[in-house]
Amino acid sequence: MSDNSETVHNHRKGIYLLPNLLTTGGLFSGFYAVIASMNNQFESAAVAIFIAMIFDALDGRVARMTNTQSPFGAEYDSMADMVSFGIAPALVAYNWALHDLGKIGWLAAFIYTAGAALRLARFNTTVDTADKRYFKGLASPAAAAIVAGMVWLGAEYDLDRGSFGFLATVITILTGLLMVSNFRYSSFKEVNWKSSVPFIGILLVVLVFVVVATEPALVLFTLFSLYALSGPIITYRSVKELKARDVVEKDPEEVDSSVEQTEIEKSDK
Repeated sequence: MSDNSETVHNHRKGIYLLPNLLTTGGLFSGFYAVIASMNNQFESAAVAIFIAMIFDALDGRVARMTNTQSPFGAEYDSMADMVSFGIAPALVAYNWALHDLGKIGWLAAFIYTAGAALRLARFNTTVDTADKRYFKGLASPAAAAIVAGMVWLGAEYDLDRGSFGFLATVITILTGLLMVSNFRYSSFKEVNWKSSVPFIGILLVVLVFVVVATEPALVLFTLFSLYALSGPIITYRSVKELKARDVVEKDPEEVDSSVEQTEIEKSDK
């Protein structure tokens, strides 16, 4: 009887409004980016993706601060991320420059979308066991920032989309592949944001905002591109000998066989 009453109580509990409202804001921003790109409003589309990043950064933190985490919120956030950072950047890039390349263009957009889906699925299945200090593969919001920054940069400086199409294809494909790589990226979670800082630290933060505000498209694209390059560098410096497994995932059968071999060796000892 108590089990049944507990089940009914959980069904009546509902969902937490505040964090899911922020997640909905991110989802709306990603959806709006797609619509804006279909109307050739590429600068607005790129800005909308960056706004989705802000919502994505806030919803999880607000949920933890207000103790309103829930399995529903985690799943909803993952679905919203797939739209805002998986589908939206790919379609914005395709509508901007990739569509002129025919099959190569939409295949590049699909590689990025598939990379984002795989990245999110891997993150969801390893979130409890992964090293909190690092991300395994480029995070989907950072990947979206690179693609959106590229489009924003092109729209602001009125770059020729026809001549820029090949480079846009390369950037889109590489960004998608980095998401499913094994490269280690700093999560910045080891930074203690609650600690006190010298007064000069606040001045530096203000300076960063001023620099970003002067040329937001160029600065944001450069910053996130440098972050994307930091993964291979961190990985190379953290291992004695760079191997294939440090770059890409092993084949599942190979992993299973290695595990079985290890267990056999342990049993023999």
